[in-house]
Amino acid sequence: MAGVRLREDVRSLSGAEKAALFILSLGEEYAARLFSHMNDDEIKELSQVMANLGTVSSNLVEKLFVEFAEQISSTGGTVGSLESTERLLSKVLDKARVSNIMEDIRGPAGRTMWDKLANVNEAVLAAFLKNEYPQTVAVVVSKVKPDHAARVLSQLPESFAMEVISRMLRMESVQKDVLDDIERTLRNEFMNNLARTNRRDPHEAMAEIFNNLDRASESKFMTALEERNRDSAEKIKGLMFTFEDLNKLQGPAIQSILRVADKAKLPIALKGASDTIKDLFFSNMSERAGKLLREDISALGPVRLRDVEDAQGHLVGVAKDLAAKGEIEIAKENEEDEMIY
Repeated sequence: MAGVRLREDVRSLSGAEKAALFILSLGEEYAARLFSHMNDDEIKELSQVMANLGTVSSNLVEKLFVEFAEQISSTGGTVGSLESTERLLSKVLDKARVSNIMEDIRGPAGRTMWDKLANVNEAVLAAFLKNEYPQTVAVVVSKVKPDHAARVLSQLPESFAMEVISRMLRMESVQKDVLDDIERTLRNEFMNNLARTNRRDPHEAMAEIFNNLDRASESKFMTALEERNRDSAEKIKGLMFTFEDLNKLQGPAIQSILRVADKAKLPIALKGASDTIKDLFFSNMSERAGKLLREDISALGPVRLRDVEDAQGHLVGVAKDLAAKGEIEIAKENEEDEMIY
């Protein structure tokens, strides 16, 4: 009987059981990402709990997800949060020290500046460095790991990257005061700004999770959340970027998506698309390419809804990746212009 209660009442689940069930419900790809941030002991503990869960009802999974959505969407401070930590420090330290400590915590992890840089996305780092002197960039790139340095260089304008490479080849040992000055610049002008921009509304994080759900699950969880917390549900819907939102993009953005997208997924995605979105894609292709795509769509025959949703999710992912790299801009829902170039 205890096992039955475990599978019907979310309140009877332990923290480890909730975590195990939540990870299982996300699927292999996202579970693997979460496991990559855990140590061996944590993985072993969760794996053991997973192995003992047995059959779990979809009703319990839904209740668990809604509980999680409510918690992460809460605007109040919670124990163990950045906000509660900052409040505690403010009671024992002066404002300047608290600010420095919190900026450091919010920024990328790492003991030294160069450790922290290793955890900064290469596109973000390159966007900052392209405005610096080539000699400064050469020093920075020479201090990070080779694989990360290669990714950063590939994100820089080609002529600028070649100048940086030339400086690196001619560079001798860097004086300590010069290195200290560069570290100070990185901390004051890059890391602190990066930490500030990394303060995210929890609704944004939840919107990303909802974006990665299949449509049936998204609809189910959103309906349940609307019943419990309509304000949070509306905020999340406003922050989500869906396949239908591609219709808000202008020609150059669609052309960028077409260049990057998996050509095998494109006809499947458009098979289940509205005529408006189909026309948007066709109007941004050459006449010959459009004709071939129409033929590919017609040749598909019946397509499983799951495959259509997966292909459409791929195009949404491509759009979001391009936006993250600064190659296209996805405007907020309340902005007057949908795209800015």
